Amino acid sequence: MESLIEKSNIARQKGRYWRKIRNLVFLAFIFGFFCWGGITYYYPHSKGVKTGKLNSLVIEGLIFKTYEGALIESKADSVMDHKNESNLFEFSIAKKKIYDKLNYVGNKTVELKYTEYFKAIPWRGQSRNVVVDIIAVFDEKEPFERELIAGEAGEK
Repeated sequence: MESLIEKSNIARQKGRYWRKIRNLVFLAFIFGFFCWGGITYYYPHSKGVKTGKLNSLVIEGLIFKTYEGALIESKADSVMDHKNESNLFEFSIAKKKIYDKLNYVGNKTVELKYTEYFKAIPWRGQSRNVVVDIIAVFDEKEPFERELIAGEAGEK
């Protein structure tokens, strides 16, 4: 027969084993949660360039003041083929320096380099699209309109 002391020692050893398992599962869950958050909020989904007329620039937010903007993309085939498609590209701006430059552009055509994330973070902006650089600012008509006008002039 086992004594009461031996039974309690066996019970303690089993308890330690399950506590270790519980702690490892908890740590794996916490690690997975941080990995998911890092990928979702900080890993870029895509990067690209958008061209269009700058529509609006605003500073928004109660706690986190973020720079937000909208760009109206102009596509040559959008009038004929995609009448219901919205050409409005909403974005957040990464730095105040970029916001200040865009603030003086007005209603001109701009070419913006942006990064798209899976989700937005309140202190980064309300949009998943974050403008990181200004590539070019056009004073005249948009690039594809210039090409169409040049093509039409050659046909006549």
